[in-house]
Amino acid sequence: MNTIGFISTLSLSGTVQRRYFWDPNLQRYSLGIDSGCRILKAFGNSEFMGCHLKSQASLFKGTRSSHKVSPLQVVCMDYPRPELENTVNFLEAAQLSSFFRNCARPSKGLEVVIAGAGLAGLSTAKYLADAGHKPILLEARDVLGGKVAAWKDEDGDWYETGLHIFFGAYPNLQNLFGELGINDRLQWKEHSMIFAMPNKPGEFSRFDFPELLPAPLNGIWAILKNNEMLTWPEKVRFAIGLLPAMVGGQAYVEAQDGLTVAEWMKRQGVPDRVNDEVFVAMSKALNFINPDELSMQCILIALNRFLQEKHGSKMAFLDGNPPERLCMPIVDHVQSLGGEVRLNSRIQKVELNSDGTVKHFLLSNGNIISGDVYVIATPVDILKLLLPQEWREISYFKKLDKLVGVPVINVHIWFDRKLNNTYDHLLFSRSPLLSVYADMSVTCKEYYDPNRSMLELVFAPAEEWISSSDNEIIDATMKELAKLFPDEIAADQSKAKILKYHVVKTPRSVYKTVPNCEPCRPLQRSPIEGFYLAGDYTKQKYLASMEGAVLSGKLCAQAIVQDYDLLVARNQRSSPAEMTLA
Repeated sequence: MNTIGFISTLSLSGTVQRRYFWDPNLQRYSLGIDSGCRILKAFGNSEFMGCHLKSQASLFKGTRSSHKVSPLQVVCMDYPRPELENTVNFLEAAQLSSFFRNCARPSKGLEVVIAGAGLAGLSTAKYLADAGHKPILLEARDVLGGKVAAWKDEDGDWYETGLHIFFGAYPNLQNLFGELGINDRLQWKEHSMIFAMPNKPGEFSRFDFPELLPAPLNGIWAILKNNEMLTWPEKVRFAIGLLPAMVGGQAYVEAQDGLTVAEWMKRQGVPDRVNDEVFVAMSKALNFINPDELSMQCILIALNRFLQEKHGSKMAFLDGNPPERLCMPIVDHVQSLGGEVRLNSRIQKVELNSDGTVKHFLLSNGNIISGDVYVIATPVDILKLLLPQEWREISYFKKLDKLVGVPVINVHIWFDRKLNNTYDHLLFSRSPLLSVYADMSVTCKEYYDPNRSMLELVFAPAEEWISSSDNEIIDATMKELAKLFPDEIAADQSKAKILKYHVVKTPRSVYKTVPNCEPCRPLQRSPIEGFYLAGDYTKQKYLASMEGAVLSGKLCAQAIVQDYDLLVARNQRSSPAEMTLA
């Protein structure tokens, strides 16, 4: 059927979207929706999809319509924000946030110099400011966000460091959005996980979580209802394999850090096809590596977070670029409370006092930045480059040698047409080269385009490709896309043509979660008086993720607030200035 127009379940912050469909063959108006349930031909129960359909009565009288008749109106919106506030993890995160607002006010706040304006550094600064202290946040580059940074090209289009998804099981991030008053900037999608089918090019398999069931029954139902990826015997074997984790709890989960996913599956007698069908995609999405490298603890923690909360695995996209839509509200908040944020301030060296504590940060431009307290909130690989020689043999820092960032590549491709074989959602490609992808022209308000698609894709594992040229990476990506869009994309661009592309390489991204890394993750409070760490590699329960970065910042800020008296006493030894609690 040749249908003019398209429908997306995109939200434009209350803006009504009207999409008109005229079928020239049937000479009538018709509707085709691909919003997670393929084609919708009946309008009666449309609201459960997240879109509400309105129409003129004359369209349904069975008479031939003309172009002069008022067309079908389609009002589309993203799914409502899920009810997260009553979950244990959300309340725990809210309580930690309240600690900073309710703690005793210092008569003179500490000046805390923080290196790195990614989510960890921004979070540290935000909560220190809430507690009455003065953060001085330094960012080496001219853009906020660290691993969520983004840039605008000469056409005004944004391209990002990564494809970032906000889960319901991210309680500290969800609290942060609420504290900043920007909950409406998250575009929630239907509660599903959608996987491409490599053996059936162009087709997808879904895990749909029913709204009426509580956790973990909704997750169990989603798995049992999917018969395309796993057979019943495979599901049973997998369930039996997971029983020790369900019975053993957190102690069992932590004990699996020494095993890769592949080793654990073999030990538990789980069929290889479960690994091939599910865990290859999950491993690449979680840590950009394959199951033969990833620690099983990482998988079990993710399953625990996603399956124990009803909306834990529900996903949302940010409604625009992260630096402006997420990072700037944090900066505005910090500055409104007296803090500072300085871009283009790269640290060259950490200078020490004679007692081994930090004297100041020396910047690459020759400037010296001093404070009462110092925090490094950079990725672990940058931290290791900045470590003073005098600290390197201290056990706390020595263990960092085991933590190494994993390479990742983010690819953006703008096409000359609208691609039909996609969803308003995150998609697991199940490709040997690609991890996850999304048509950002549909999923994200700011990137919305009714005429052309922009695919954002995570290229992983990327270790063998990080030194390749952009052209080589795009060529390889197009070959994989030809399998996902067999009717629309060809590797030689004989179908959909590339208008432009951007390739963003991150040679060292989140730390590589291989076995036996967990004991090497440092606490935020270092053994050096007045020196702290923040970053998703530091000790916190959400692994390498945006949630982990935000939580690490809160824990870092909490440690500094708790150490206030010690830090004041330290400063008084070197300065007569009096600093007392009000």
